[in-house]
Amino acid sequence: MNAKGRVHKFGDNVDTDVIIPARYLNTASHKELAAHCMEDIDAQFVNKVQEGDIMVAEKNFGCGSSREHAPIAIKASGISCVIASTFARIFYRNSINIGLPILECDEAAREIRDGDTVSVNFDTGVITDETTGKTYQAEPFPEFIQNIISKGGLINSILS
Repeated sequence: MNAKGRVHKFGDNVDTDVIIPARYLNTASHKELAAHCMEDIDAQFVNKVQEGDIMVAEKNFGCGSSREHAPIAIKASGISCVIASTFARIFYRNSINIGLPILECDEAAREIRDGDTVSVNFDTGVITDETTGKTYQAEPFPEFIQNIISKGGLINSILS
């Protein structure tokens, strides 16, 4: 499993209310959630993001409420992977459950810049900033998590 895309960079403590504001939680439509993803921190995010792009943030990404709408909005917006220094625990598990690959790598999260092109090898955990040529090592997913992500989430992995 691999990902490659342009980076959208965010800082510390990006909470779930910023990822998908509560005023939009009255829909179950993934497309509608994606249309409002990150709008309170970057109003142009939905106009800039392309299928396969990668989100990079620093510490405590996904803090706040336990809503799984946040990783759903990110995934539905086209983001193929999120790299951060650290993730809020519930956000981390919600992401895996809905099939959004996320990797913790502090050095990569601090050094990779907005607009860089990054590739990720989920089997090895190697993150390559193709803009600078620098590589970083994250912990690769265990096989059972790779299975969940490759099937599009926990429910799909159980049903298949």
